[in-house]
Amino acid sequence: MLETVRNMFKIAELRKKIFFTLAIVFIYRLGGHVPTPGVNADVLKNFMSANMDGLFGLYDMFVGGNFGRFTVFALGIMPYITASIILQLMGTIFPYFHKLQREGAEGRKKLTQYTRYGTVIFGAIQAAGISIFISSIQDNGVSAVIPQMKGFLFMFTTVVSLTTGTVITMWLGEQITARGIGNGISLLIFIGIVARIPNQILSEVQQIMVDRMHIAKSLAIIAVIVAATVAVVIMTQAMRRIPIQTPKKVVGAKMYAGQNTVLPLRLNMAGVIPIIFASSIMTFPGMIVRSFAGTDSSFMDELFRWFRPDGVIYSVLFGLLIIFFTYFYTAIVFNPVDIADNLKRQGGFIPGIRPGKKTAEFLENVLARITLPGSVFLALISVLPMFIMRGFGGGFYFGGTSILIVVGVALDTLQQLESHLQARNYEGFMKKGSLRGRR
Repeated sequence: MLETVRNMFKIAELRKKIFFTLAIVFIYRLGGHVPTPGVNADVLKNFMSANMDGLFGLYDMFVGGNFGRFTVFALGIMPYITASIILQLMGTIFPYFHKLQREGAEGRKKLTQYTRYGTVIFGAIQAAGISIFISSIQDNGVSAVIPQMKGFLFMFTTVVSLTTGTVITMWLGEQITARGIGNGISLLIFIGIVARIPNQILSEVQQIMVDRMHIAKSLAIIAVIVAATVAVVIMTQAMRRIPIQTPKKVVGAKMYAGQNTVLPLRLNMAGVIPIIFASSIMTFPGMIVRSFAGTDSSFMDELFRWFRPDGVIYSVLFGLLIIFFTYFYTAIVFNPVDIADNLKRQGGFIPGIRPGKKTAEFLENVLARITLPGSVFLALISVLPMFIMRGFGGGFYFGGTSILIVVGVALDTLQQLESHLQARNYEGFMKKGSLRGRR
């Protein structure tokens, strides 16, 4: 492993990508400590400490603790993800967006621009709702907003600060994707989750020092995390191999022998994208509803209880959304008709299956069958560990959603690093076999 790490820094191009990614991560973490103007930090800290077990804890996990500190990066990358979801859904409804999705680089460029516009819109809406919510917080009669900033001025500065922070976060993620290592958006969420782990471990140690009996609960939590991590790695790497045969070819005076290859179809073709999409969908309305909960509207209070992560209704909706987005995103990234046409043009075929339409139907049926257990696994692993940990009574907020994102992004990033090493005749991270990322 140490030799592999040394080899990584011997390659000039890879070394630049790694240092560039680390620099962007440093800027992101540094910006996560710039407070939003007009907030009474002590009042807000007391409120957040008492309300981090539900929706706030889940949202704060995705933004790396920035929401709990209410920094300029408090919205994180969630408005960008929401805008991406809306545009991809519109591609299935409106022909114009469907055409852009199939136009290659130019189409993706336009979609990226529309996503940026949507990020600003959703960021502003969410920031306005959060400003109303923050204004309603009080601790022993002291407001979370300083008197000089109350009213429209606080809402305006909050909307400008948080929306600007979201745009900066989006730009940082795009820079990592373009010039660094890994998928920038997923990597920023990964960094936010990992950054919380040391504090959570310290909290567990402190509880053990106070209550020696708590060590049994801590060991049980560790066992759940290890078991869930192993299951996620196995399911992430699992795949169905479709045999492909290519006939002999005669090019000029030479004859090339046929080849037997495989078409790998992973059990979880969509990776962690369904988790991120579903979490964004569930947290966005939840944060808006929370802004109005506690008022005279009993309906809003009841609606807010529906969006509590520890509730049954939330868990069921969350699981169904994960299954839906798994099928939806898999249909976007893998088109059986295109694969079948490419095989037919190259002279390849699946043994026992006629080329063309029959091949496309076969691939579609196989993909539907393997996507079902993959999507159900994602839904279960996202919900069950959280309930198990809450049953232990601990405050360690590292559920299945966190594990899926951390493992998925880590495998994807390591796979890219391994590809750079093997392209230059260096050994990868594994002596036997190779890592398979989400792509």
